[in-house]
Amino acid sequence: MRPRRLAAVMRKEFLHVRRDPRSLLLALFIPFLLLGLFGWTLSLDVDDVAIAVWDQSGTAESRRLVAAFAGSPYFRVAPGGSYAELERALASGKARAALVVPPELGRNAARGRPTALQLVVDGSDPTVGALVQGYADAVVASHAADLARAAAAPLGASPQAAALELRPRIWYNPDLVTRNAIVPGLVATILAIIAALMTSLTIAREWETGTMETLIATPVTGPELIVGKLAPYFLIGLADAALALAVSRFVFEVPLRGSVWLWFAATSVFLGATLGFGILISTVARSQLLASQVAFLTTLLPSFLLSGLVFAIADMPRPIQALSGLFPARYFVDVLRGIHLKGLDLAGVAWQIAALGAFALVALALATRVFRKKLA
Repeated sequence: MRPRRLAAVMRKEFLHVRRDPRSLLLALFIPFLLLGLFGWTLSLDVDDVAIAVWDQSGTAESRRLVAAFAGSPYFRVAPGGSYAELERALASGKARAALVVPPELGRNAARGRPTALQLVVDGSDPTVGALVQGYADAVVASHAADLARAAAAPLGASPQAAALELRPRIWYNPDLVTRNAIVPGLVATILAIIAALMTSLTIAREWETGTMETLIATPVTGPELIVGKLAPYFLIGLADAALALAVSRFVFEVPLRGSVWLWFAATSVFLGATLGFGILISTVARSQLLASQVAFLTTLLPSFLLSGLVFAIADMPRPIQALSGLFPARYFVDVLRGIHLKGLDLAGVAWQIAALGAFALVALALATRVFRKKLA
């Protein structure tokens, strides 16, 4: 190994790095980005849980019970006026649990009789569901113990057994099977990665191989080129989606309580959003290496960390929650879990599908605008 030749090769490579400042910037920026994302999102703590409460008793005793939940660091109480309201709150994701206080709570408390409380927990996220049930048990047990001590103190007697009993019910995923929540989220993540990576290299490959000059010499317009390049990958994405649905349903036995046609309709909109974003990356980057790096940062990491697949978005810091709204996978995971586990119809997932449609339109419009049918 000759030092002079080695130095020449090293100098040549440094010149390549200097001539591609965008890749160098990403290489320096990625470690700080990963540290920040993992540091803020990797947390199994669950707090500020929205719990809908239907207080049928309306007594001082029931209000003290509700105040015990509101005073807990784990719960945020949202009042409900009927069982139907509780069902809607759980189905829409506005509440993770619902507490039903029976009308006889006040009478039973005055007579020293036990009272059963119903707790309904959203089990579509098994980890969160189990923690919420444990937190609610702890709040009710602590409140019941306080009542027992308060009743026994004037008599100088020992506190009796707790007069409140929490009877939990798990909806959507009664056995809290983790696979039922993870597999639909994985389908969303895999489709996002495949779609974005496939299309992020299409136009960049044309520029690097020199075939873009040939395309520019043809009468094909920019929109025709963009849509024409997307169409094959859209069909491939649908085939991947059909395979993923079959595997999740028949191999992993994940229930599909909603409409299969709604599943494919939502998936088509999601593919449009991710494919459009991938073609936008390819149009801007003009380098396969840079395009793949950007696609990795904007699809793989957000799909795992900011989509709700592993970590609940509601428990992340507010700026990170806002950031998650910029990635289509965040909405698609909700859609798939809602269709699979909750059996939601179009009305139940309409706003998520509308958000995905907006992403698709914006990405395609930007890709068409950025692309110029001329050499730069």
